[in-house]
Amino acid sequence: MELLLDTNALIWALSDPHHLAPSARAHLEDGRNRLFVSAVSTWEIAIKVALGKLRVPPALETWLPARLAEAQMTQLPIAVSHTLVVEHLPSHHKDPFDRLLIAQALAERLTVVSADTHLARYGVRVIPC
Repeated sequence: MELLLDTNALIWALSDPHHLAPSARAHLEDGRNRLFVSAVSTWEIAIKVALGKLRVPPALETWLPARLAEAQMTQLPIAVSHTLVVEHLPSHHKDPFDRLLIAQALAERLTVVSADTHLARYGVRVIPC
């Protein structure tokens, strides 16, 4: 299975995996699954760190890529094709980060790992975390 971690799932997976629901943690630890991290999530993390809303070890620009590599997570860049999907999404969310993550999941046929169960309203499969 190919899984796209939303920002909260990514933060918990890298810093406190026991905060994740047991079923979500099992999916993330299953070596048969491929884990994707969107540039949307790393962008959101950088914003939260800059605003003082999130604390991570020093040097986010080296810590985060190293942790992603260590956890064998594949980076998913933002493509024009992803951004164009947003036009056709219903207005279930106003958060542009969530909307772009959903667009990426739809475009790439990924299952989203998220605490936000409302994301399923967009027609993507969601594994609650």
